[in-house]
Amino acid sequence: MGLNKILSVAGKPGLYKLLSQTRSGFVAESLLDGKKITVSFKNNVSVLSEIAIYTLEEEVPLREVFEKIKEKEEGGKTSIGHKEDKIKLEEYLFEILPNYDEDRVYASDIKKIIQWYNLLHDHGITDFSAAETDTVAEEKEAE
Repeated sequence: MGLNKILSVAGKPGLYKLLSQTRSGFVAESLLDGKKITVSFKNNVSVLSEIAIYTLEEEVPLREVFEKIKEKEEGGKTSIGHKEDKIKLEEYLFEILPNYDEDRVYASDIKKIIQWYNLLHDHGITDFSAAETDTVAEEKEAE
């Protein structure tokens, strides 16, 4: 499963796996507790494959950041937790992405990146490079 089926819903903790679409929104399953929820199109929802991190030169897709974390941690979970203090979080992201924009990437963003990576790792979703090929294949199927 690629990041194009994983969602972040504003106001709800954790990540959600997209299950199906309805007339007024969609049904998603929480990766935290497995509960299913219905989300309307009015909710602020972000697909992980569409999220990017600001750097000084460009925006780096979240999947590339996850790949770099995976390389640094040799396929394991992050060496720090998402509840660490701001300095430790910033140092960790600096090791992963040395040119990230410190003015536009907040400690809360770094916490989410670490928390999301570990949550995806716990659910066996560790192939972040395949996100683009999944999207292209699905778009061709939809035509």
